[in-house]
Amino acid sequence: MSARPIIFHIDVNSAFLSWSAAYRRHVLGEEPDLRTVPSIVGGDQEARHGIVLAKSTPAKKYGIQTGEPIVAARKKCPNLIIIPPDFHLYVENSKALISLLKSYSDHVVQYSIDEAWADFTGYEMLYGDPVEFAWKLKDQIREELGFTVNIGVSSNRLLAKMAGDFKKPDLVHTLFPEEIEEKMWPLPVERLFLVGKAAADRLHSLGIYTIGDLARSDVDALKAHMKKHGEVIWNYAWGREEEDTLEAKEGNKAYGNSMTTPVNVTDVKYARQILLSLCETVGMRLRADHVKISCVSITLRTSNFENRNRQMQLSSATDVTEEIYEAACRLYDELWDGRPLRLIGVSTSRVSHEEYRQYNLFDMEKYDKLEKCDRAIDSIRAKFGEDSVMRASFLKSNVSHTGRGLNKEKRAEAISGTDWEKEE
Repeated sequence: MSARPIIFHIDVNSAFLSWSAAYRRHVLGEEPDLRTVPSIVGGDQEARHGIVLAKSTPAKKYGIQTGEPIVAARKKCPNLIIIPPDFHLYVENSKALISLLKSYSDHVVQYSIDEAWADFTGYEMLYGDPVEFAWKLKDQIREELGFTVNIGVSSNRLLAKMAGDFKKPDLVHTLFPEEIEEKMWPLPVERLFLVGKAAADRLHSLGIYTIGDLARSDVDALKAHMKKHGEVIWNYAWGREEEDTLEAKEGNKAYGNSMTTPVNVTDVKYARQILLSLCETVGMRLRADHVKISCVSITLRTSNFENRNRQMQLSSATDVTEEIYEAACRLYDELWDGRPLRLIGVSTSRVSHEEYRQYNLFDMEKYDKLEKCDRAIDSIRAKFGEDSVMRASFLKSNVSHTGRGLNKEKRAEAISGTDWEKEE
């Protein structure tokens, strides 16, 4: 048996671009290999999805960044090759990767469409030295599936993920607790998991520029400036996460959707309709998987690409669309500052398989009826199609009543909780 846990973090290199390139080359016989030339996967510019979803390594050398407008990318590289996303292909490749990982480990947890953790604790008798096996696994993925991955190896999920984000592509890195000071602390603080631009700017204002600076900071001072988040990232800087063991239970840890809007959102009525559409799909996914959630969060992205997030805990686990929507609206009212928005997202977490609801005196009858109504609607849609039942508010609306503008095939194939605009 292993003296300590062994966790792999497997991350596909430039997933969307890599999956498209492999298909175009090996199946369609196209040349050149998009991974070897300046190329990107880009969204629909006419529908306001005109951003870089994934980029090749040669494109990165031109300064092209994931999430920037395609117009800006073209200015940096006039000969840039741009291909549209193929969501069905991405889902199939994601399933193939997870299937291969599960052939080696009984404990695989998918984090996103192109990332997963696998627990290999105690598997040395089967596969030998964990790091040597990680190299063999990486090579097998490249040879059998046609795309490359980075694998991070450590004793917990956080450090394994950080290791996987070291130099790319097609490499294996370790980051065990005794390696933190040498390998992780010199890195810029924005490289730390869950330290976004806003948090990094706040840390910079406090004189904190590296992960090591953060680790050596006074945690009480961080909490005073950044509340709970300050304490969380301080622990991350020391390689400590809230849960040090992978849960073997399969399934999604979060269910969510986001929508990039055709025009800037500048009024509450339009925003609420988008929120309802997103909550409708999230609720359908929860009920289809027979799970409930007790945390709701929203993301707002302004027209100049600044993200803001807020979440709230519910008094009871739920799968009721109306309840998720009410929470999302409350969060929106608290978070929106009037600036035009180009993206709205709803996410739910703290997933449970509870069969009961912790009712209170005031909501028992209301939510009992809503639960039955949601299930009846789900049943009708399953039998007669998604558009067979919709809320009256969507009859004359240009907002899709279920989801984020994906067509039925893409919605059916989509992995719950996946944000297609995930940064590579």
